[in-house]
Amino acid sequence: MAFTDSDTPKVLVIEDDATIQLIIRRSLEKKFNVVAYTNGMDALSYLQEGNLPDIIISDLNTPEMGGLELIDQLKASGFFSAIPVLVLSGEESTETRIKCLDAGADDYVVKPFNPRELEARMKAILRRTGKLLFN
Repeated sequence: MAFTDSDTPKVLVIEDDATIQLIIRRSLEKKFNVVAYTNGMDALSYLQEGNLPDIIISDLNTPEMGGLELIDQLKASGFFSAIPVLVLSGEESTETRIKCLDAGADDYVVKPFNPRELEARMKAILRRTGKLLFN
């Protein structure tokens, strides 16, 4: 169940693995308004419809449009460039992490992940951007 309160931070999740998407939803839905898609193309369409989340969590390897391409699209846009992006990926290589951070990602979490750590990293990003209204 998603919150409709405008003070509740909105999280856009892009994750094609149903189990991981469910873990993210369940761990965040009590404190965040969570919207999820299985690929970057659908997520981009959601954004282009006027929906502006406070943060995006994106897997790197999703169908149709991967996380890195999505970051490139977001950062090239005047409308979406300020939305923070946290990459959640099974890719452990330092080069991949550097590539994502250089492209504009705000953080990078490797799968498997601890949902509490994911939430803590999200909160840190939201505090920096002034979007966090609670702890």
